[in-house]
Amino acid sequence: MSLPRLLLAGTNSGCGKTTVTCALLQALKDRGLPVAAFKCGPDYLDPLFHREIIGAKSANLDLFFFSPDTARQVLARQSAGCAVSLLEGVMGFYDGLGLTSPRASSYDLARVTETPVVLVVNARGASLSLLAQIHGFLGLFPDPRIRGVLLNQCAPTTYEALAPAIRSRFGGAVRPLGFLPPLPQCRLDSRHLGLVPAGEVAGLPEKLRTLARQAEKTVDLDGLLALARQAPPLPPPPPPNPPGERVRIAVAQDSAFCFRYPDSLAVLEELGAELVPFSPLAHRQLPEPIHGLYLCGGYPELHAQSLSENVSLRRQIRAALTDGLPCVAECGGFLYLTQAIGPHPMVGLLPGACFDTGRLTRFGYVTLRAKADNLLCRAGETLPAHEFHHWDCTCPGESFTAAKPSGRQWDCVVATDTLYAGFPHLHFRASPAAAARFYHACRKEKHRHAGTS
Repeated sequence: MSLPRLLLAGTNSGCGKTTVTCALLQALKDRGLPVAAFKCGPDYLDPLFHREIIGAKSANLDLFFFSPDTARQVLARQSAGCAVSLLEGVMGFYDGLGLTSPRASSYDLARVTETPVVLVVNARGASLSLLAQIHGFLGLFPDPRIRGVLLNQCAPTTYEALAPAIRSRFGGAVRPLGFLPPLPQCRLDSRHLGLVPAGEVAGLPEKLRTLARQAEKTVDLDGLLALARQAPPLPPPPPPNPPGERVRIAVAQDSAFCFRYPDSLAVLEELGAELVPFSPLAHRQLPEPIHGLYLCGGYPELHAQSLSENVSLRRQIRAALTDGLPCVAECGGFLYLTQAIGPHPMVGLLPGACFDTGRLTRFGYVTLRAKADNLLCRAGETLPAHEFHHWDCTCPGESFTAAKPSGRQWDCVVATDTLYAGFPHLHFRASPAAAARFYHACRKEKHRHAGTS
């Protein structure tokens, strides 16, 4: 199937990939074009900005989680019916697992999906030296698919001089496709786990409109679309299996619990789950009836007092989980189930209290190996996951062994027949068997309460 697409890669983190991606998405949408958006890697926050613009799901494409076939299928499924898809890269173009491998990098994703690449280069404080950067990125690994360059934080006079130099230096193989000047009023602020979530950015719609107007003036949007149309076709994804019996899974969804992969949860829907959103900040009771609970990550530490003051919900969740309600609780959801976040009492289902380490703790991709049969897998089976948190717990669990690609290992996660609770984040598209086990546990819970088999 024909899928016009581009990967917007960066020279490094902080070069402006998200700003450029948002500018282009909004500008293309303003032209009336249906667009799809993707994020390379495990980041939760950048896709929130994509969704704010396109009004639809933005999927993650992650080659640590996904096989090449799965990545292509996700790309094809989410791009269906769109005029163009923009894939935002992660970190620097070649940065992948560890310090010396391009595996799971933006380069790796471009290679697997055969996607043309536009390199985003921050031009602040440089001129001719930018050509040395471009030259280096073109030559590090075979066929990087870099076909265009877009300069960020670039003065108009600098671009006017550099554009013909880029054409001349690289023989037309790499096209200058425009620039964005410094736009301090459109800056996207960060906090300790990345960008401030889109829903919390003051004046975001106006910032996006400003970026789009600027892109219309100084970015070659027609050139970008022409390049996107050069992407070769991808095989269509296989049709989904018919869904099974309906079960209802409550999904925490508010500013305290906002780190979730829509495409991961879609796996549960494909199995037969109805996802029922609720807010641990605003709602005093769980939705009824429910047969499972999903507590995703986010920023519960920033809302700990409000979460703690919602005593009725904390008590109900503890009682429901004690009674055997199946539950997946990742990172922030795990914090919520412990005794306390700082001085604020939480659900109290799990032992241990949580504290701020002041830095990223056990950051990065891990492979989890189960020590015993549990809600999501059998003893000895593995799950791909990643950790990204500043807070830690005095009792982080010991049901799994986590191993980083470097070989470092540690114990983590509290897991039983009805519970997965720990710092590592999962993706059900990468672990469909785990999703199926969770779904069937919810189905069993439904029948237990109905008194049927």
